[in-house]
Amino acid sequence: MLIEFDHRESDSPYIERIWRSRSRQGGFFLSMAEGSIELVFTRLPEFSAATLRGPVSKGALIECPPNGEWLAVRFRLGTYLPQIPTATLIDHQNMDLPLLSHGRFWLSGRGWEIPSYDNAENFVARLAHAGVIARSHAIDAAIEGDSDRMCRRSVQRHFRHVTGMTFSSYQQIERARHAAALLTGGSSVLDATFDAGYFDQAHLTRSVKHLIGTTPARLARERPQLSFSYKEKGA
Repeated sequence: MLIEFDHRESDSPYIERIWRSRSRQGGFFLSMAEGSIELVFTRLPEFSAATLRGPVSKGALIECPPNGEWLAVRFRLGTYLPQIPTATLIDHQNMDLPLLSHGRFWLSGRGWEIPSYDNAENFVARLAHAGVIARSHAIDAAIEGDSDRMCRRSVQRHFRHVTGMTFSSYQQIERARHAAALLTGGSSVLDATFDAGYFDQAHLTRSVKHLIGTTPARLARERPQLSFSYKEKGA
């Protein structure tokens, strides 16, 4: 594997996952479409960075440098930064945050200590307390299909404002990522088509090629290196 990943769940209402990775050698990987915001800390032999990443609407081939280490907080869908519109971060319009001395970085007018893999929840709790991040319950209503809590049009409007994308786009991304996991996990193209809920193989191919960055046949045959993903319990 070009990149080794490790991840864990979180009980924070703001965090979906904490993940970390490292690369032993340089090369290319498929960066899949993604619906979440991430705060990523990069460490290379001669370079470090703190980066706020937004959702990505299209898969692409990305070069990975050798001897790198990454730590990331993947925020739960519905978590957003009130001072930074999510739409301004979409499709690799990442925000590089200034690094300070003594393992700190600058965000929303103040310095923060770079978290570790084990204490990320405490770090995010401080962000929430300071108003740097917030949660929108309209996103939960959209995902759960709870029409009693908000009217459909209001849910759609809030969803796009908070996440920078439509609910339909988010669903398509999640379906394609699920299909990619099935294909790289050993499922046939035919099985993945129906297990992921596509109409037919042509529908699967169009979606996966656009959102993952390659064809279903190649995923099943070659099992290429993908950006961070994980299998849900029971999936």
